[in-house]
Amino acid sequence: MHSDDIVWDTLGNKQFCSFKIKTKTQNFCRNEFNITGLCNRSSCPLANSQYATIKEEKGQCYLYMKTIERSAFPNRLWERVRLSKNYEKALEEIDENLIYWPRFLRHKCKQRFTKITQYLIRIRKLTLKRQRKLVPLSQKVERREKRREEKALTAAQLDNAIEKELLERLKQETYGDIYNFPIHAFNKALEQQDVEEESDVEDEKPEEEEEESNKREFVEVDESDLSDFEDMDKLATSSEEEEEAASSEEEEGEEADGQPKSKGKTPLKGPIRRKRAYVEIEYEQETEPLSKAKAS
Repeated sequence: MHSDDIVWDTLGNKQFCSFKIKTKTQNFCRNEFNITGLCNRSSCPLANSQYATIKEEKGQCYLYMKTIERSAFPNRLWERVRLSKNYEKALEEIDENLIYWPRFLRHKCKQRFTKITQYLIRIRKLTLKRQRKLVPLSQKVERREKRREEKALTAAQLDNAIEKELLERLKQETYGDIYNFPIHAFNKALEQQDVEEESDVEDEKPEEEEEESNKREFVEVDESDLSDFEDMDKLATSSEEEEEAASSEEEEGEEADGQPKSKGKTPLKGPIRRKRAYVEIEYEQETEPLSKAKAS
């Protein structure tokens, strides 16, 4: 007769078990049918003849049940029931199938089913989001590819050097007319050379413009231009002298009417000074009567 207590004393009670993981605080169980993941008397699937658990396979939840009547048939030991994808209906199905089972198993099955549905929902959300894919790369392959790239680069540089040397010899006609290769390669090289020369010329232009902008120069003026400026100055000075002469004649005429001309030295010839504003001055002279002069 199958005895659960004997099995637990043999496996769980400080004895060896291949599914047991010992830690400092607690022992865990690695059996896939364990409902809690803990190693104890009520959760051990080997020491309980009547047992139930929930498993997930490819996104679908199943209820697994084990009874003591099928212990003699290992291939039919576990009964599997497919649960609905609707959460509420699945809980009702668990209650119907485990109606006469211990309350501990019913509660743990519901709790495990809830956790499984939660992580399935998280998986669906993460798959819908864009994620980075990490691709492993071996160092051996990277080194091999790097060496190949270096070899290809050196070969390309060598080919270009040989092609340039042959084209230069062809231009110089070193070997005469003994060349026998398609002319399109030569034309292509000439076109590349023209493009390089044009780019060099374009690069030199802005440099020349900058040098010209910073460069200082002395420019010679023609004598004809200077004579034109001198004639304009002479005309301006002659017109100013005429105006000053006219104003001075008017002042002399007014002074002659008011008082006799004063004797004095003639002014020295020199640069004509600008006159101040004209101010009119009146003089009064007192004369004694003739009768009083005779009496005296």
